[in-house]
Amino acid sequence: MRARPTPLSSRRRLILSTGGLAILLLLWAAGIGLLGQDLAMARLFAPGQALPSLAHLIADNQLTTHTLVSLQRVAVGLFWALLFGIPLGLAIGLSRPLESATSGAFQFLRMVSPLSWMPIAVMLFGVGDAPIYFLLSFAAIWPIILNTSAGVRQLDPRWLLLARSLSATRTETLLKIVIPGALGHILTGLRLAIGIVWIILVPCEMLGVSSGLGYFILDTRDRLAYSELMAVIILIGALGFALDTTAQRLHRRWGRGR
Repeated sequence: MRARPTPLSSRRRLILSTGGLAILLLLWAAGIGLLGQDLAMARLFAPGQALPSLAHLIADNQLTTHTLVSLQRVAVGLFWALLFGIPLGLAIGLSRPLESATSGAFQFLRMVSPLSWMPIAVMLFGVGDAPIYFLLSFAAIWPIILNTSAGVRQLDPRWLLLARSLSATRTETLLKIVIPGALGHILTGLRLAIGIVWIILVPCEMLGVSSGLGYFILDTRDRLAYSELMAVIILIGALGFALDTTAQRLHRRWGRGR
């Protein structure tokens, strides 16, 4: 019988995580050093240029508005994805005929890149936040639907039989057994959705809007401010890491043992 690995302490996890980030920073600096021998412009993307630019942008409060706008768009996109995705996932998980009827269509739509819908979204919703909300919601809904339905299917049938034997209504069964039992899978779907949404957010914010981190990247490119461009990339990575960590902690707190 294979022994279970010993869990790492919080302090050791922090040390290992910090060490991994330090190695990544060294690889970044080494890569820029190699490229800089043949391409002088590459030195503008070095850590020694990007990190001070990030500190300067944060100190001058230049990124606050763009960051808040991007986070708002992520929140709205996730809200609509959860609003439609959870009920659909519950219905599919509880009904085999509905699962068979929707499986092919949903798998087809899921495999279409959300970015390929950009021209259609702009034609339907115009330029502004509306097409971004649509694209983010479209990207986020599939992991929520699939994980919610998987969570319902893994429920112990004896709990559902017990609910019927106690004359529980459908609403009571749904609220007391189905949703709590599938909550871990729902939170897993939410975590996957956050990762997908955060990845496609930047290209979505290049749709003619005048704010957001994606817009700021285009602005730095047009101004040839390459150190600021790398600074924004670092900020995007840090914010994405923070969002994923938050989702992971929610899963640990609410999802396990349900």
